[in-house]
Amino acid sequence: LVQVVESGGDSVQAGGSLRLSCIVSGLRFDDYAMGWFRQAPGKEREGVSCSNWSGEFKFYADSVKGRFTISRDNSKNTVYLQMNSLKYEDTAMYYCAADRDSSCSGGWQLTNNYNYWGQGTQVTVSS
Repeated sequence: LVQVVESGGDSVQAGGSLRLSCIVSGLRFDDYAMGWFRQAPGKEREGVSCSNWSGEFKFYADSVKGRFTISRDNSKNTVYLQMNSLKYEDTAMYYCAADRDSSCSGGWQLTNNYNYWGQGTQVTVSS
C-alpha cells in the first residue's frame, strides 16, 4: 500500500516562511519524481514544483521561482518544500505527488502524470 503524507501547513503572515514535508511509503522512492501542487478554493490544482529522482533537476512555476525551494532526502523517503516570502496568493491546500517517470518530464505540471497523491496540508497566508 502506497502512502503519501504531507505535513507542515500552517497559518502565517505575509512575508513569513514555512517548510512542508511529504513522506512516502510503499514504493521505491528514488524511482519517482516528486511534485508539489496547490489548489485554492474555486481554482484548479496547479503545479508548484518538481524534483527528479535524484534531486539534481528541479522545476518551478513562475509564480514561486526565487521564493520556494524543493528538496528531497531519498534516505528518508521524504520531499520538502521550503516556502519563503509567502504572499496572500500562496494560500491553498498543498499536495505532494509521486510520478513513476523519474525525470520531471515536460509535463510535470499535469496532474494526470502523477500516480500517487497525498491528502494535502493547508497553507494560509494573511496579508
